[in-house]
Amino acid sequence: MCTVVVLYRPDHAWPVIVAANRDEMRDRPWDAPGRHWPDRDHVIAGRDRLAGGTWLGINDDGMLACVLNRMNTLGPDPEKRSRGELPLEALDHAEAHEAAHSMVAIDPDAYRPFNMIIADARGVFWLRSDGAHVSCHELGAGVSMVTAHDLNDTGGSTRIRRHLPRFRAAPAPDPDANNGAGDWFGWEALLADGKGAPEETMCIARDDGFGTVSSSLCALPSLEYPHRQPIWRFAPGPPSQNRYQPIDL
Repeated sequence: MCTVVVLYRPDHAWPVIVAANRDEMRDRPWDAPGRHWPDRDHVIAGRDRLAGGTWLGINDDGMLACVLNRMNTLGPDPEKRSRGELPLEALDHAEAHEAAHSMVAIDPDAYRPFNMIIADARGVFWLRSDGAHVSCHELGAGVSMVTAHDLNDTGGSTRIRRHLPRFRAAPAPDPDANNGAGDWFGWEALLADGKGAPEETMCIARDDGFGTVSSSLCALPSLEYPHRQPIWRFAPGPPSQNRYQPIDL
């Protein structure tokens, strides 16, 4: 059960901040974010070596896309396409609203159920597929959270119920603080929180080999600052044990 937290501030210098913990079987091989696809050299993303797709990526147009499994759909289905293809297809677009509406047109039966977040400086979209229908919802300003459940589903997801208020109360990441080094501490601490049962904690370490295998903190700059690049800080393992390092975009 991956987790994505989004802070959207339409009029801010950094309108979109995304935090993402990837939860997966620890023995499933992957590569850290990079330009892994020769036919998509505009995309920087982590690569799942097993299926060849990604869980999270950013393109050179400043757009971000990520995918999460929905409840009880962990793992591949040999009769369906990999959900890891979806962020790559979304990142072929230059703008989030175009990408989001293109995803609505896919054949939902070709993939296992999923959630997606697609974002750029102009807006943030949550896509939900139950395997029969794909719906698209534009996010309002503020902090939102998605897991294998619906967006901000405090009734169904104990993780959202516990942590969404904590992210909303924590100091927001400030990429401009400390002479440009940034201040990410509040959200870093929450992403590393391993207290509680696996279904409610942010950083998972189950005995069956399933756990949090990486973590990301991303920031997208306002279009008013064309000289700025997106920021991607990546922890190559559980954030409770690994330091975040910048990805060269």
